[in-house]
Amino acid sequence: MPYGVTVSDLIDSILKANDKGQIKIKKVVDKTAAEVSIEIELQAGVSPDVTIDALYAFSNCEVSISPNCCVIVENKPLFTDVNELLRISTEKTKALLQLELEIQKNDLEEKLHFASLERIFIENRIYRDIEECETWEAVLETIDTGLRKYVITPEEPGYAKETKKIKLLRAVTEEDIVRLTEIRIKRISKFNSFKADEEIAKLNERLQETLHHLAHLTEYAIAYFENLLEKFGKGQERKTELAVFDEIRAAEVVANNAKLYVDRENGFVGMGLKKDEFVQDCSDIDDIIVFRRDGVMKVVRIDEKVFVGKDILHVAVWKKNDERTTYNLAYVDGKSGRSMVKRFNVTAITRDKDYPVGGGVKGSKVHYLTANPNGESEVVTVTLSPGCSAKIKVFDYDFGELAIKGRASQGNILTKYPVKNIRQKEVGKSTIGAQKLWYDGITGRLNTQERGDMLGEFDTGDMIFVLYNDGSYELTDTDLLQHFEPKEILHLGKFNPKQVVNAVHFDGHKGWTMVKRFLVETSKLKERYSFITDHPKSKLLFASLKPNPRIKYSIRVKGKAMPGEIGLGDFMDVKGWKAVGNKLSDTLLSSVKEMEPDEAPAAEDATQGSLFGEMPESPQPKAKAKKQAKPATEEETRQRYKPGDTIEFD
Repeated sequence: MPYGVTVSDLIDSILKANDKGQIKIKKVVDKTAAEVSIEIELQAGVSPDVTIDALYAFSNCEVSISPNCCVIVENKPLFTDVNELLRISTEKTKALLQLELEIQKNDLEEKLHFASLERIFIENRIYRDIEECETWEAVLETIDTGLRKYVITPEEPGYAKETKKIKLLRAVTEEDIVRLTEIRIKRISKFNSFKADEEIAKLNERLQETLHHLAHLTEYAIAYFENLLEKFGKGQERKTELAVFDEIRAAEVVANNAKLYVDRENGFVGMGLKKDEFVQDCSDIDDIIVFRRDGVMKVVRIDEKVFVGKDILHVAVWKKNDERTTYNLAYVDGKSGRSMVKRFNVTAITRDKDYPVGGGVKGSKVHYLTANPNGESEVVTVTLSPGCSAKIKVFDYDFGELAIKGRASQGNILTKYPVKNIRQKEVGKSTIGAQKLWYDGITGRLNTQERGDMLGEFDTGDMIFVLYNDGSYELTDTDLLQHFEPKEILHLGKFNPKQVVNAVHFDGHKGWTMVKRFLVETSKLKERYSFITDHPKSKLLFASLKPNPRIKYSIRVKGKAMPGEIGLGDFMDVKGWKAVGNKLSDTLLSSVKEMEPDEAPAAEDATQGSLFGEMPESPQPKAKAKKQAKPATEEETRQRYKPGDTIEFD
């Protein structure tokens, strides 16, 4: 719900839009209870996608908001707009840059000042004049007198017109003279006049550059921001889209904009513990669930650093109403001394409250804990204490035999004897059934709310296969937070390792149109693999997951389309995904598309799979055909080319 809009306001705006003919609806039903729920029944033949666009455009589903921005300026609150806020921030950055340049200027002036004194002191052998001085005051006076023969300071008359003496940037102080007396004999003996001149020249150059930046501070600040953008901007581009409604339906924000860390020993979790153990990517508004060794569970709102209790056993991002993540727990009850096992979900809690899930009394301790995102069962090996009286001291236990109950349940008895350790033996399948997933082609997200196209039922280990129109593919998991770009996708569905990918592509290196058929052999998740060559002109022309798709294609000769057809499964066998494939044509095809089922031979099964890519016919440069002994007849021109035929071009 937009800010300031009530349920009744929203319904009234929808009805007014309907009365004006801007949207076409049949009925609006208010089903709001604990959460806002408005059901809109459409008229027959009305597209839901078009109606959703119209609702945002003509009703209060989307409203303009003018927020009040309050910032602290000179220790006072200031209400301002975005433009003024940017101006204040920029001026602050500009002032900091000026301060930095002034510090740099002073530092360079000091270095240049002393470098000049050092050069005069050594080159003119002033250090020899102090050999017969009997007091410290006499040493300082002798050096000062010797320096004044060769230098002039801004306080002295004739400074601007002086050409013979070296112009210093400031007066010579007693501290400068003391520093000269501290120069070691080794440095004096190895003094190189040429190198000293080079160093002074470099310092002068850097000083003049700094003075130029100070004189042109605005241009320097602009260059500073541009340098920041060039250095750190790559991969940090805007995650939202700015556009009018006709160009975009929604702006998506990346959910994971922070990282979660944990200090298990001292009991801290948060985004600011970057020197400690990394847990996972997260959002800065996520809730974090923590299990401690003493059998206590706690959920807290993420922050830079939050104390949750020492001896942390498990930490992760927690999602409200998550009925699939199941925790398998084995613990010793501090009261009875028996070891218990239980399986439970955590769907609702009160933040910052300690929940005893393993005993709840002093002496309770967790033996074993796993978080299973899809309710997976597992078999563990239990080893009892060697000194106990049990006859069988090592045995297996299957968590799949346990029912999933509430977090407050005590659980079932595992053993009454002391447990030495519990180790995982194997992970089983989900005990709560496979999860049905849908893909929403508008927002580019997976969901379980039946929005978009159903992908199928996904169990533990099942993956999603994505085929892109740039000639690459990707395997990914079923994380609902990931986002896909619908415009880039040719196919998205459940991964079948035995499914063959059929592709027709243009190889830019050789200038040929190739056919390849391959199985997906890679296993790394969330990484795109290109199955066409890396030449800039290489591109994917057609792709299909049918067993043996048939395609129509054409080649332009003297501006005329020369057609042909082929069954990709008959043309070549399945090869590796890195193979270039077999040559179909010596040039780029002008068009290629899949044949309709009624066009395919009856013996072929053309009902499975789907067409994922089609390249529209586009004009190509005319090619000069070689002279033939006899001109081609009209019937020969209409003749379709068969696989293996060759057309030669000049």
